[in-house]
Amino acid sequence: MALTSLRSNKMRSLLTMLGIIIGIAAVIAIETVGGSMSGTVTESMSGMGISNITVSLTQKSSNDGTSSDGVMLRWFMDSTPADEDLITDQMIQEYLAAFPDQVDHMELSVQAGTGTIDKYGDPETTISATVQGINHDALAATGDDAPLLAGRWLNDDTDAGRKLCVVSQKFVEQAVGGTPTDAIGKRITLTINSMPQDFYIVGVYKYVEDAYSSLMGQTSDDTIVTNFYIPLDVAKRIAGEADGYQSITAVAANGVDVNSFVDTTGNYFASYYTRNDTWTVKASSISSLVDSMTQMLDTISLGISAIAAISLLVGGIGVMNIMTVSVTERTREIGTRKALGAPSSAIRLQFITESMVLCLIGGVIGVILGLALGSFLSGLIGYAAKPQVGAIFVAVGFSMGIGVFFGYYPANRAAKMDPIEALRYE
Repeated sequence: MALTSLRSNKMRSLLTMLGIIIGIAAVIAIETVGGSMSGTVTESMSGMGISNITVSLTQKSSNDGTSSDGVMLRWFMDSTPADEDLITDQMIQEYLAAFPDQVDHMELSVQAGTGTIDKYGDPETTISATVQGINHDALAATGDDAPLLAGRWLNDDTDAGRKLCVVSQKFVEQAVGGTPTDAIGKRITLTINSMPQDFYIVGVYKYVEDAYSSLMGQTSDDTIVTNFYIPLDVAKRIAGEADGYQSITAVAANGVDVNSFVDTTGNYFASYYTRNDTWTVKASSISSLVDSMTQMLDTISLGISAIAAISLLVGGIGVMNIMTVSVTERTREIGTRKALGAPSSAIRLQFITESMVLCLIGGVIGVILGLALGSFLSGLIGYAAKPQVGAIFVAVGFSMGIGVFFGYYPANRAAKMDPIEALRYE
């Protein structure tokens, strides 16, 4: 009977459902895009090394209560650590000796600056790439996401002090020309910090553009978002840095509880800075960062969804309004049914069912439109669509709940009608 009543007023039913459809579609689309972003960020960051523990220099709290927390604050305070404040190779060796079973290896790197070189076949155009000094373990770890296409990786023992480099396939195409195999052994001149530097290519790895660079449009014919790898000590010499690091990465061995070992690592290195009035160290892991990022994205999605859900309440008010009008229009029908012996509970149930079915149909249509819109928007920003099944069930259940809540008043009004007065209604 509920469906028959809705079919008899198709246009009015559709207009009544519109608020529910828009609200549900908005919530599902937002949750789909949010889930896609969260999943992609989690996968990307997990690929960076779920067992990685990063130890970074950070300023201690100052006397005025200002707290400094790593690199970001140093940018604002224009403060950098002195040579004696850096994490040294001796500290690293002592750390490895103290935890031989917990640490698999160390990944060390130094930023030497941005290098520029004339574009191959077009000397009027200059292209650039990031120059990074790196040890063998860190460089080999990049092979999981960017496999070697030709040549070899750098070796800490045999390549120390030698001006060798491992470059990306994209760099070869733009700056060297030819195939990755052809590039092996070639000498190139890269200008780093206004100083020309000669390097010999010993390896070429597969170029993989990260999602952020693709989204922001940072890669073009004259800008390469890629790393130009050189031996660690060569990078230090070019950058004029002392024999130390502002940040290092320890890779935990298999079976080690990374979350608990983060604190152990942080406390160990912090012991070297107990007498340092300005600097200490802070340890963090990718897993904790992934959790923080996921929580932040989920909170943002939830907040936006809550705003979108307001339209559901507006739609619910529309449902109550239309159902009230329907009760008035069907007063004689209600009176006839009650005169024939229909109990008030049956009248009430009929109108609540109509309201609930109306909202349920609107919810289902909204879910379909929301999934389509969410998938389209996710693809538009370069993420794989990941519909949130839980959000779908909650949205449909919430729409039915709105039908019951906002349909109760007109249903109760119909149930309380006096059959005699209802039959006299014109």
